[in-house]
Amino acid sequence: MGIKEKYKIRSIDTAQCKEWLLYKHYAKRIPAIIHSFGLYTNDLILQGVCTFGTPARMLNMGYGVFDGKLSILTMELNRLVVNEGLEKNVLSYFVSESLKMLPKPICVVSYADGNKGHHGYIYQATNWIYTGITSMEKIYIDKRTNEVIHPRTIVSTYGSREAESLPEYIEISKEESGKYRYFQFLGDKRQVAEMKKNLKYQILPYPKGENDRYDASYNTNVQGLLF
Repeated sequence: MGIKEKYKIRSIDTAQCKEWLLYKHYAKRIPAIIHSFGLYTNDLILQGVCTFGTPARMLNMGYGVFDGKLSILTMELNRLVVNEGLEKNVLSYFVSESLKMLPKPICVVSYADGNKGHHGYIYQATNWIYTGITSMEKIYIDKRTNEVIHPRTIVSTYGSREAESLPEYIEISKEESGKYRYFQFLGDKRQVAEMKKNLKYQILPYPKGENDRYDASYNTNVQGLLF
């Protein structure tokens, strides 16, 4: 039985992603989600989730992608996690089918965190455009829990990233290297060509290197299809 016959992709409620994102994905937090999709086997057991949400403010409606020349719905593929031990090409199939279910035309951005030993091979396998490394970011750590907090979460919680505006239990650590940035343009041929033409970033060769694996062995409690 082939992958297409063995697995199905379905739109799912954000609540079904919660356990996967908090305990199975390495980031251990839930981002802003607009669309979420589940990877199911034929016996309706959930094997993975893929979520899309609001990108960084500068990229909203493609402004920071196309230098203000185009206004295109823009989302971030912000979480992708599946059970360990699945067939080799399942992840590529999951991403490709999830993209097909998004509204069109659309610009999708995603990032591979080199600080975690990732290079974005899933985006390379599904023909995304690679545009280089983002600017370096500071690391914010909650000293009460040793949890790393995303800069956007810091701003939304405390109103600023500046040290003088943050409580004492928030530690600002060294700057991390930027992340590998990928784009996927979806629509008809004319729309995709227009997006590629107006992309403000240079298209670069894919980065290569040895990937680090993170522990995704956590077994979720809710895996059946919810209606």
